[in-house]
Amino acid sequence: MSKTAPLLKSLLTLSILFLFVGIGNATELDHVVDVQKYNRAIHIMAMLLAGFGFLMVFVKKYGRSAVTATYLLVSVAIPLYILKDSLGILGGSGSEIDSLILAEFAAASLLICAGAPLGRLKMGQYILLGLLFIPCYAFNEWILLDNGFGLISSGAFVDTGGSIVIHAFGAIFGLGVIMTMTTKKEIDLPIESDSTSDRFSLLGSMILWLFWPSFCAALVPPELVPHTAINVILALSGATIATYFASISLRGKISAADIANAALAGGVAIGSTCDLASFPAAFIVGILAGGLSTFGFAVLQNKIENVLKGIDTCGVMNLHGMPGLLGGIAAIFIVNGIDKGSQMAGIGITIIVAVATGFIAGKIIAIIGRRTEPYDDIEEFEL
Repeated sequence: MSKTAPLLKSLLTLSILFLFVGIGNATELDHVVDVQKYNRAIHIMAMLLAGFGFLMVFVKKYGRSAVTATYLLVSVAIPLYILKDSLGILGGSGSEIDSLILAEFAAASLLICAGAPLGRLKMGQYILLGLLFIPCYAFNEWILLDNGFGLISSGAFVDTGGSIVIHAFGAIFGLGVIMTMTTKKEIDLPIESDSTSDRFSLLGSMILWLFWPSFCAALVPPELVPHTAINVILALSGATIATYFASISLRGKISAADIANAALAGGVAIGSTCDLASFPAAFIVGILAGGLSTFGFAVLQNKIENVLKGIDTCGVMNLHGMPGLLGGIAAIFIVNGIDKGSQMAGIGITIIVAVATGFIAGKIIAIIGRRTEPYDDIEEFEL
């Protein structure tokens, strides 16, 4: 028995090795990675529908419309982007699950954009906004990440989690839209919230906070997922702490709108370098983003709206625009060997493309007409 035991152990070991050789080929490993990506893709879907949906119900009489608009925008963006990807227009992802995740990124950017004119579009106009936005988003993405027109070399622009491509582009496009989509009546009409709408908005914020690590880590290599996730959590933590202190300092009391929005700014800003930053750098980026975003909501928003002659309902420039630009610029100081010229060129191209295409989109959307009752479900819903 003592002589056969080692032989049996050896045979068992060899059998296990052969088994793993048989099933552990590259294709099988790819399948495992795809399943991991699918799990993160479902987290992103929770962000798109429940996170963004509830975050935008802070307008007390517009809750049904905000959630319905969220459904429609996501349902337009994902199929349209996947169609673009499958046809190889403006590049292609090369894999089905990557295509889904990239489509979700496009949907997120569209939802950010829609936050600017939220409450002032008819439901049909949200659909039209999605149809106009996705090609423009894909065009900018192609230039920055896929060497479109040869302007930026592939891989030279650092933006893993989309601080610029997703967040800044969506916010600035939205500003372009409101420049042509805001009437004098809408400028003079206050945007009202109450305790119930604020609580739902805070719930949406918590859902976004919870799943943001999956958003940034969705397409990074498996070995970088843990580091990326921790960086995002640290950045969100830094932003939340900074938001609390900045809100008290600037307003005297805590603002629910600041907590629901600016606390997420760390996730926006760390996106560009989420897989490359050190833990201390991620935390510092979060603190800076939270303070900047709160300052935007408390001090800058009215000034920006007066310049643009438009109302940014959700304050997307404060949450996604400025923190996104901060994240893209921070990459210059965080990433060793970065091509600074390409990084700044990518940021500049994004601003120009977003403003120009957003302004044109607003002109087209306005042709359909205007709402008679802004920020109120009563115009289109049975109450």
